Amino acid sequence: MPSRNSSSRPILLGIVGDSAAGKTTLTKGIAQVLGEENVTVICTDDYHRYDRKQRAEMGISALHPDCNYLDIIQQHLGLLRTGQPILKPIYNHSTGMFDPPEYIEPRRFVIVEGLLGYSTRVARDSFDVKAYLAPPEELRGQWKIKRDMRKRGYTEEQVWEQLRQREPDSEQFIRPQRQWSDIVVTFYPAEDNKGDTDLLLNVRLVLRPTIPHPDFTAILAPERSHLSSAIRLELDRDMGKPVDVLELDGHATGEQVRELEKILCQDAPYLGQFCSLEGNTEIGKLVGTTGETLQSYPLALTQLLITYHMLKAAKVYE
Repeated sequence: MPSRNSSSRPILLGIVGDSAAGKTTLTKGIAQVLGEENVTVICTDDYHRYDRKQRAEMGISALHPDCNYLDIIQQHLGLLRTGQPILKPIYNHSTGMFDPPEYIEPRRFVIVEGLLGYSTRVARDSFDVKAYLAPPEELRGQWKIKRDMRKRGYTEEQVWEQLRQREPDSEQFIRPQRQWSDIVVTFYPAEDNKGDTDLLLNVRLVLRPTIPHPDFTAILAPERSHLSSAIRLELDRDMGKPVDVLELDGHATGEQVRELEKILCQDAPYLGQFCSLEGNTEIGKLVGTTGETLQSYPLALTQLLITYHMLKAAKVYE
C-alpha cells in the first residue's frame, strides 16, 4: 500500500450513475480491497438542496441539478483533493430528511459516489479516476425495486412510478455524464442466465483513452485463444468516440481469470497483492438473493482495474 507522506495528496475516484445502478456495491467492494482504514467514502446525494417532502411539493426530482448544491460539492472536492477536512451534509434516505452534518477527513483514497458528480467541469477536474455505471435500464429497474422495497419501505408500484417520473431527468442530466468518464461499467445478464441471480452477470468495460489503461492486447495472442470463450477485447465507438472494450463473462473459469489478472498485474507489479486469485478473499464478493456470499469474476475484474488506476495515480504523488 502506498504510504502517505508530506508530498502526497489523497487520490479521488468518482463513481457516477443513476439511482440503483450499483454505485454503492462497487464503492464498498473497492474500499474493502484497498482496506477501509485507507479509504474515505462520501456520497454527493447528501448535497440535496431540498428534503423529500419539499421535492414532492415543488415537483422536482433529486436528479435535477437545481435540487442539489453543486457549488458546495465543487468546493468540498477541492478541499478533499488537497487533504483538507470538510463538514459534509447528510441526507437520510430512510426518513427523507437531513441529519446533522459530519466532519470528514480525507484518507489516502477518497471515493465519491452519486448522481451528479461529473455535472460541472470543476467537479470533474477534481477526480483522478472517473467511472460511470450504465447497466441496462431493465436490470437497473429490478435492482431499484428490490432495494427500495427492502431498505426504504416502498411498494413495487411506487418504485415504478418514481422511475417513470424521473426518466426525463435521467435522460437530460444523468446519462450525459457518461461522456466524461474514463471507464464505463456495464453489468448485464448472460443470455443463458435463467435463474434469479447476479452471479452470472457479464461485464462490459468501455476504456476511454483519457487515462492510460493496461495493455490487454496480449489476450489476443494465438496462444491465448482459449480465453476467447469468456474474454473479449475489441475496438468500438462510444458516444461517437473510439474506445477499447473489454468484456468478461460470468461463466469464465478460474484459469481464464487468473491469466487475465496476470496480464494486469504484470503491468503494475504493486497490484499483485490485490489479485482475487492470489489470496485476496474480499475482491469480487457480493451477497446473493438468498443471503449467501458469492464471488463474481466480472465484479472482481472491475474492482481490480479501478484499483489499478487508483494505485497508479497514487504512485505519481508518493
